[in-house]
Amino acid sequence: MITLRKIRNIIAIITCKLLIIAGRLAGKKGSSAPGGIALKISPFVLKDLAKQVKKDIIVVCGTNGKTTTNNLIYTLLKSKGYNVVGNIIGANMLPGIACSFIDHASVFGKLNADYAAIECDEASLRRIVPYVTPDKIIITNLFRDQLDRFGEVDITISLLNEALNKLPQTKLILNGDDPLSAHFGKNKNCTYFGIDESCNLSMRETKEGRNCAFCGEELSYNFTHYSQLGDYFCKKCGFKRPKLNFSAKDIDMQDGLKFNVYNENKKYPFNLNYRGFYNIYNILASIATLKECGEDIQNLEDVFKAYKPQIARMEPFTINGKTAVLNLAKNPAGFNQAIATVASDARKKDILIALNDGAGDGIDVSWIWDVDFEKLLNSNVESITASGIRKDDLALRLKYAGFKNINVKENNKQTLSDVISGGGDVAYILVNYTAMFGTQTNLKALEENK
Repeated sequence: MITLRKIRNIIAIITCKLLIIAGRLAGKKGSSAPGGIALKISPFVLKDLAKQVKKDIIVVCGTNGKTTTNNLIYTLLKSKGYNVVGNIIGANMLPGIACSFIDHASVFGKLNADYAAIECDEASLRRIVPYVTPDKIIITNLFRDQLDRFGEVDITISLLNEALNKLPQTKLILNGDDPLSAHFGKNKNCTYFGIDESCNLSMRETKEGRNCAFCGEELSYNFTHYSQLGDYFCKKCGFKRPKLNFSAKDIDMQDGLKFNVYNENKKYPFNLNYRGFYNIYNILASIATLKECGEDIQNLEDVFKAYKPQIARMEPFTINGKTAVLNLAKNPAGFNQAIATVASDARKKDILIALNDGAGDGIDVSWIWDVDFEKLLNSNVESITASGIRKDDLALRLKYAGFKNINVKENNKQTLSDVISGGGDVAYILVNYTAMFGTQTNLKALEENK
């Protein structure tokens, strides 16, 4: 029987699909606005589609790493032959998530999907749960991000709690090394992942989660990895890092990432050509999620090796015989990890950093003073360029970090070409969010000699 609700769903789906196609023809990278229009036509369309997922709906939240973690989960499930709904481009608010489900559905509202792997903005989860009930929620980490949108990290925690309190049956998969993420697991059905050894990392960092989430006492640490992540404990109330169900040990970062994952007394070795210590967390989270979904986690290394990173996740380009690496870094913790990765590269390097203050970035850029740019000083830097809308603020910060010769230029194709043509063996391009797509487009054009 055709009901009014079904008719509205069909109209919403057709409209959304046509708008998605039009957007792609126009060269738009993401897909979000059509989903908002579809929800206005039919407020039930997302809920009705989500109910048709046969197995689990998996939602990935967190400040950093959620795109990579979600896309790794999507890739692992696809490698096992499943049909998967996923917002792998990263449109992670309600309209973008609606787009993902509608794009996967037939015009008559039929969804053939075994799983859904959905990246979700942590402040938007409360708006999404009325439409989508997750079976699994992963929280990668929580750091200070976009101060004028989120405020301090305790506001983000409050918004997440609002959503999680409505989901008593949902399984949480939490970064046990992050006290802010791990504290959500109290009296909940949880699995924890983390890195169970000191890797002797050191950076000048502000720890957002340095105080106990339960009693306010400053946390003590047996060791730290970066920011507030590590093996922590509270001397006052006893809160401490939980027992890790999935742990990484035996870590070697000399040439890529080599480590072992331990789960239920079994060892799973990995040797991957990935850069960035933080990627160990992304891999751990995806493996933990796969296992918690009841899937086999044997023989995953080839899947990880074949995985292609999304835009600006240490994305390589070859331009006039030289490698340029594009990376998104949008808050102190993310920038510090990017800097650690750049500093670990022994080659001579030219660096461009682009800082914007668009709506997607946050207008308040005071956070750059919490970034450890000083770590780059003795890392074989041939040239450093400050770029983007807030290039002058960035240049001032770099001056105080100790750099003497700072180029200050517009973020355009010519600037990128000049940087890549510098005297280094490799170029690193570090950008925040609204600088990302334009920079990638320019790098692709340079790679193709256009």
